[in-house]
Amino acid sequence: MPASSDVICVWTCSQCSYAHNPQWSEQCDVCTKTKIKDLPEGKWKWSFGRCWTLNPVTALLCGARDREATALTPSVHETLRKGEFWVCSRCTLKNPLSERKCRACEAPGSKASVSGRNIWHEGVRALPDFPSQLALAERKTTSKNCSKCSHKNVQIAKTCEVCQNARTRILTDSVCLRAKGDSTQSTSSAMKHKSELLDVVRLVEEQEALKVRKRVLAYCRSNNEPFVDDSFPPAPKSLYHKPNAKNKTHVAKWLRPNDVTVDADSGFSWTVFRTPLPSDILQGVLGNCWFLSSLAVLAEREDLVRNIIVTRDVCEHGVYQVRLCKDGNWTTILVDDLLPCDKYGRLVYSKAKRKQLWVPLIEKAAAKIHGCYEALVSGRPIEGLRILTGAPCETVDLQPRPREDIDQNLVWARLLSSRSAGFLMGISCGGFNVNVQEDDYERIGLRPSHSYSVLDVRNVAEHRLLRLRNPWGNYSWKGAWSDDSATWTPDLKKLLSPNSSSEGIFWISFEDVLRYFDKVDICKVRSGWSELRLSGRLPPFASANHLSCVLLTVLESTEVDLTLFQQAERVLKKPQLNLCLALYRAPAFPLSHLGLLVESSQSQVQSSAGCEKILEPGFYVVVCLAFNHWNTKDAPEYVLAIHSSNRLLAEQVSAEGCVVGDALIALALARGRKYDAFEGATTYTLSKCWAGLVIVVENRHANKWVHVRVDCNASYNVVSTRGVFLTADAVPPLHRQVITVLSQLEGYVMVSSEFRLLHRLTGSSNLGEWGTGSNSPALGDHLQGLHAPRPIK
Repeated sequence: MPASSDVICVWTCSQCSYAHNPQWSEQCDVCTKTKIKDLPEGKWKWSFGRCWTLNPVTALLCGARDREATALTPSVHETLRKGEFWVCSRCTLKNPLSERKCRACEAPGSKASVSGRNIWHEGVRALPDFPSQLALAERKTTSKNCSKCSHKNVQIAKTCEVCQNARTRILTDSVCLRAKGDSTQSTSSAMKHKSELLDVVRLVEEQEALKVRKRVLAYCRSNNEPFVDDSFPPAPKSLYHKPNAKNKTHVAKWLRPNDVTVDADSGFSWTVFRTPLPSDILQGVLGNCWFLSSLAVLAEREDLVRNIIVTRDVCEHGVYQVRLCKDGNWTTILVDDLLPCDKYGRLVYSKAKRKQLWVPLIEKAAAKIHGCYEALVSGRPIEGLRILTGAPCETVDLQPRPREDIDQNLVWARLLSSRSAGFLMGISCGGFNVNVQEDDYERIGLRPSHSYSVLDVRNVAEHRLLRLRNPWGNYSWKGAWSDDSATWTPDLKKLLSPNSSSEGIFWISFEDVLRYFDKVDICKVRSGWSELRLSGRLPPFASANHLSCVLLTVLESTEVDLTLFQQAERVLKKPQLNLCLALYRAPAFPLSHLGLLVESSQSQVQSSAGCEKILEPGFYVVVCLAFNHWNTKDAPEYVLAIHSSNRLLAEQVSAEGCVVGDALIALALARGRKYDAFEGATTYTLSKCWAGLVIVVENRHANKWVHVRVDCNASYNVVSTRGVFLTADAVPPLHRQVITVLSQLEGYVMVSSEFRLLHRLTGSSNLGEWGTGSNSPALGDHLQGLHAPRPIK
């Protein structure tokens, strides 16, 4: 492991010049050449973990970052003969003359350095600028790394220019997590993925999307006809999941913008967008307030709107592209500009205020990726924020859960800090947790089961106020702090300008928000962050090759936000999984077992789950979990989105089934309630951050078994991983065991996890009158990884 939180010891391979091999590794990560040991003193160099610059042993400061040397590491560079390389002026790596950018730090080589001469100015090394985001994007689309020496070759090259290695298709291989003492070696090495800046990812994808659009435009021009999207045609099947005569439709025809009837704004010409404003969003007859309220919040940031609309100018052939994030993956959607209209030629769904197309085009793209417009009916703002931004999101509960209270001051502090950070927020009105009658909502100007945008959060003159917007563009709050309320003072009126109720915008007190609203959804959009997205399968029915964890390599202190996504089906309303995400330390290298729990999400039946943490340099393991599908034949796929303030490395490693049990045991020990049944036996129950229940029993006796009998028959809206609610198990000496896992079966329904527990200490593993053998019911093969006893380490 690294010697300190700032300095990472590395050695440079003598065969391929890869300079980032950790000191404890005996082989090069790229070409697998054995590490050269016992180097002479003159070959020692040191590197600072933030920039990896290899500095001479005589240097007191890092040449790139002016940081002091605190650790030494050997480095060898005699891999290229004199005249065959140029020395990077940033990190001193010797690169082949054919390489135009440094393979270690990606700094561009100047003409002088590429010709074999170092650049020096008055004894100080010149440091070139990092390549621009557009240059990085262009390099990614025109180069490919050699699988042996990491040299970046042109896309069409069949062999590597440096080592002549034949080009192979890139596969994500895996290494096994083996228990200590297992001598079995992996036959392949895991591919490390490097997080990229968000803007770089977007530019790369936009360039690829542009190629598709050019081909479509070329076809339209050659045939002299506008574009019609055959995959989402102007027909009833694009409106409804199951179109039939019973559908009450308001759509009479599909029209292009120049044929749409606009009652106002007739003086404008059609454009994609002018300056986006929240008032541009006006909901139609479709019940997609959750999506449009999120779009209204996004309109506060023009840069975010431009990131979504790939085609930013009006296209005479009606070819547009919109970039959205579905189920954790970015997707560029191709749409035409045929829009649903009524018999008078007016838009039926979202409106095009000021003759702007960006709102109806984004709405159409969202309808296309979900199957039809009907699929957009009903949802929460957090779903819309995720689709529009791809950023990490979290929910703040405004109503207390059973046996829990809400800390109002803490909630208010979170809202204020989120607003200060520039995060986007949406809020849900009503819900089964809110004890307000529907008539009361109508009387005060609110709509239950409706989503609003949060435009501002202010603490003024000891008043806690929020500024909300109804996506309908009208129907505003009538209580305290409404436009005509007597609560306003002249100074506060001048400061906050409460005169926008005609546009559905109003001020409301935090106390009234707690009375009438259920949840606030926060979207953490950040500038300058990096992202990485990996996919995998959830246990238990995934094979050993697909039961994967994610190994994170953190090179410098960084804030990390992890989000686990599942595939959501809005049309068929497919049951969702109770997702859980847990982050652990990797205590040794090579990785042999899970370390201490670092952070975890709540277990919840939602489309995603996430957590955030500031991580110090080192290795960490992410384990993705779900349990309410455990007794089905499904092996659902997931996407793990990793956002970080500094770039990091991630690789998928296949794991033995016991990792699931180890992960849950560590989670229960860290987050669960502890109950000592008798001396040497402890029960941990996890329910506070778990929609359901987890029971773990620990037996510290050296020669006695602990028999445990659990009865959960009084529970409801939960499913057991054991398949039954009455179980009996014999926990061996010096072992822990996950006895049962109860998981929420359906979302938005109350959960009750009741249990009765009996213990006894015996000298035998036989359950006797409690059941047959040591487990009742017996543990099938698919339950071994979760419920088999695990030794206390």
